[in-house]
Amino acid sequence: MSKDSRAISKLLRHTAGERGLTMSADGWAAIADVLRLLGLDRAALDAAVEQNDKRRLQVDGELIRACQGHSLVGMPVTCEALENSWERVYPVDLLWHGTNRTALAAIEREGLRPGRRTHVHLAPSKDSEVGRRTRVEVLLGVDSGDLAVFRAPNGVLLTREVPVDAIVRTDAVH
Repeated sequence: MSKDSRAISKLLRHTAGERGLTMSADGWAAIADVLRLLGLDRAALDAAVEQNDKRRLQVDGELIRACQGHSLVGMPVTCEALENSWERVYPVDLLWHGTNRTALAAIEREGLRPGRRTHVHLAPSKDSEVGRRTRVEVLLGVDSGDLAVFRAPNGVLLTREVPVDAIVRTDAVH
């Protein structure tokens, strides 16, 4: 991911509030405002969107947003508005969440919580690159039967939280 792509993603996912960027509740901001705040030109922004390896950035005319992964605190986005902008899905197979061994004890007590983010990221298969985190040591199989699951425009599956009883498998990553 390029330096510009990281800067745009950080602004649209985490620091819009503190930087004074006007943003809708579902994450859209004026491209002109983003360019001004980051000191970029439109060509650099377009290249950053195109080269973003996680397809995290979405452009619609003169607006831009991060598809998912927003911080909950200090951002003008809301869970409801984001969910209304995503596709509701009804998976029939297990969904997966990658984590590391140090987080496992807390997950076994509390389930999967989004922490400082709006949603928990899930993946449709064990080998999925969508929603893939670094340092994954354990894959958790999630029964999505009672969960509200959404698909962001970049393919990442999201839910607000996963209760302990919905985690039905724990597989070590080799």
